[in-house]
Amino acid sequence: MYQDLSYMRIPLPEDVLKLKNFGDFEGALKMIDHFLSKDIPKALRKRLEIEKEIIRVVSNDEYPYTYEEALKIMAGHIKDFKEEEMQYLKEISAADWIYIDGTVHFQRRFYENLIKTRTDLAARVMVEDAEDAQANELNRKLLNDNIKYMKEHGGRSVRTQIRATIKAKKEFEEIGRKVRVHLPVPKKCQQVSNIQILAASPEITYIAPEDAPQRTVYFETELQPDQEFMVEYAYDYHINYVELDPAKATGERPDFCLEEQAPHIMFTPYLRELRDELAGDETNSIVLARRFYDFVTTKVMYSYMREYFTLECIPEYCAVNQKGDCGVQALLFITLCRMSGIPARWQSGLYATEYDTGCHDWAQFYAAPYGWVYADLSFGGSAWRSGSIERWNYYFGNLDIFRMPANSEIQMEFMPEKKWLRGDPIDNQRGEFEYEDHGLLYSQLDVHQKLISMEEI
Repeated sequence: MYQDLSYMRIPLPEDVLKLKNFGDFEGALKMIDHFLSKDIPKALRKRLEIEKEIIRVVSNDEYPYTYEEALKIMAGHIKDFKEEEMQYLKEISAADWIYIDGTVHFQRRFYENLIKTRTDLAARVMVEDAEDAQANELNRKLLNDNIKYMKEHGGRSVRTQIRATIKAKKEFEEIGRKVRVHLPVPKKCQQVSNIQILAASPEITYIAPEDAPQRTVYFETELQPDQEFMVEYAYDYHINYVELDPAKATGERPDFCLEEQAPHIMFTPYLRELRDELAGDETNSIVLARRFYDFVTTKVMYSYMREYFTLECIPEYCAVNQKGDCGVQALLFITLCRMSGIPARWQSGLYATEYDTGCHDWAQFYAAPYGWVYADLSFGGSAWRSGSIERWNYYFGNLDIFRMPANSEIQMEFMPEKKWLRGDPIDNQRGEFEYEDHGLLYSQLDVHQKLISMEEI
């Protein structure tokens, strides 16, 4: 079932919004049902139907920790942590929270987010969490070594093999029932070729075409006890090094990848004001793209996000709140570029190394005469915050080799279509799982990806 998210542009009725903001989700759903029982315009009906699904996601363990529980977590991990620090982090919007029945609740990854983005807190993490810090340092070394290699050789090619799995958590298993499962796999694109599906369990029912905008393998079977769905694949990945020179920019203005895509790639009044402030009288496409890159990487604080589906306009959220994760930052960059006549598009999938494999999003933009080049906003921002100017500059125009691109678009239907609304109707990185009469949320699933090997070719 493809859900037309463009209706999220429609405002919610005032009383629904009041109840939602207070965290009275049951009351908000009753109010929505009251409106839906009436003869209302189609657009409002569609918006309210979407909102019911959004409330279902937000209220399903997305914000599990009360203020007191969050404080206990911080005090248990951070040396000499004080309550006034917790209050300060909340007040400056460093820790994501909402009201649930009028009481403050923090997002499920608030602690991990604070440690990732705030060096003062990370330095006070107690000894038992030191392994994560070591893995982060090894990842940074990989990235820096990759930059050195790329600059010395002008490019790099690897053969990568990854194993991905998805399964329902025990309490959400419905044994013997028909299940429909999708898992992301590499798509053929500028940097990816020679894709092979090496193994799968159970037998794959359908493999989407290599050029599918959001590519998956699809399983359809009757669920067995403790059943895990697995796919293992390999692909060649090649990336060239480029140094973008504004003096070489041409006046070419292509007419592709410039459109709005509701509800997220939208040229809102605020984003128009921001674009004009950043652009001034500049017309050079490379200079403009760099100004947008610099704004996002230096002004937007990285932050783990709740599900994208719960955000009404992702790039505007990023620009207003000046926080967001990799995809939120990428969509702001893409939108600013498109508003300026610079073609820009989405890529996403996995970041995969021996130390860390997980979901990641980034952007491409068209810079004549260079063609399509890359911008990784969150990696650039991380480099800037850590003082690595070389790495900050590198991710304007370039990527590393540690990628598995599965998607070139947002908000695209799978092949075959899902019957129920996706857990993530924006992106496709973790997989999807549904029964005949309902789908599962990510809080109800166990999803894992693992790098098996990466070899130079």
